[in-house]
Amino acid sequence: MMDTWTFEPGPAPLLVSVPHDGRQIPCEIAGRMTAAGRAIPDTDWHVRRLYEFAKELGASMISAEYSRYVVDLNRPADDATLYDQRFGTGLCPTKTFAGDDIYERGVSIDVESRVRDFWEPYHDRIAVALAQIREDHGYALLWDAHSIRSRVPSLFDGELPILNIGTWDDRSCDPGISSRVADVARTSSYSSVSNGRFTGGYITRHYGCPERNVHAIQLELSQRAYMDEARLDYDDAKASRLRGTLQKLLETFLTAARR
Repeated sequence: MMDTWTFEPGPAPLLVSVPHDGRQIPCEIAGRMTAAGRAIPDTDWHVRRLYEFAKELGASMISAEYSRYVVDLNRPADDATLYDQRFGTGLCPTKTFAGDDIYERGVSIDVESRVRDFWEPYHDRIAVALAQIREDHGYALLWDAHSIRSRVPSLFDGELPILNIGTWDDRSCDPGISSRVADVARTSSYSSVSNGRFTGGYITRHYGCPERNVHAIQLELSQRAYMDEARLDYDDAKASRLRGTLQKLLETFLTAARR
C-alpha cells in the first residue's frame, strides 16, 4: 500500500491540510464498489494543485492520497455528528452526495481497520507537524483546504458562496485573526460568508485551540471558481485569478497571527 499522505515541510508557522483531494482506493475496496462509487464524484478536485503556491509562502502542506470514500479524514473517528443537516456524509460514506450507493448490495465495511490504516496516520502527522511548528514559532496556524460543487441539494439550499470560511463560530481561531481574514474575503471580488453552512469540520475543531496558540481556519471553496464543474477539468484562467485571493487570505492569516 502506498503512503496515506504526502507531507512537504516549510519554514513558516503555517500548515495547509488537503484531506479530500485523494483519489486512490485500495483494490480490495474498489472491487466491492459500484460504478458511482468508483467515480469518486465528491472529491475536492484539484485542491492540492490550486494550493501549490502556499509552499512559496513557506507553508508546510499535508495532502491525503486516498479517497474520502475510503475514510473521511474530516470526521471524528467515532463518527459523531458534526452538523445538524438533512444528509450525513459519515466517516466511511455509503452514499454519494447525490444519494447513489457507493457499494454493491450486502457489502460490510471494516471501519476499525480503515481508521487504523488511513485515518490515524494522517492525524498523527498533523499533530506532529503542529507541535513542531509551535515549538519553533511559539504558535501554529492550520488552514484546512476544501472545495465542493456549487449546488449540492442534499447538503445545502441554493448556490454556495465562493469563499466559505469556518472557525467553529470563533472557537478554533482567535477572532482578532479570523476577522482580518474574513475582511479580505469580504472585500475580494468573490462572494463570501463566515461560519455559514460550513463552520469547520473535525480537523478545524479538533486542532484549533487559541488558548494553546494553535489557530485553525477551514476554507470551503465553490468549485465553479477554479474549474469546470460538469467536466471536472481544472481551469487555468479561473484558478490563476482565484489564487491571487487565496494568497492574500493566507498572507493575512500569517501577518495577523504574527501581530
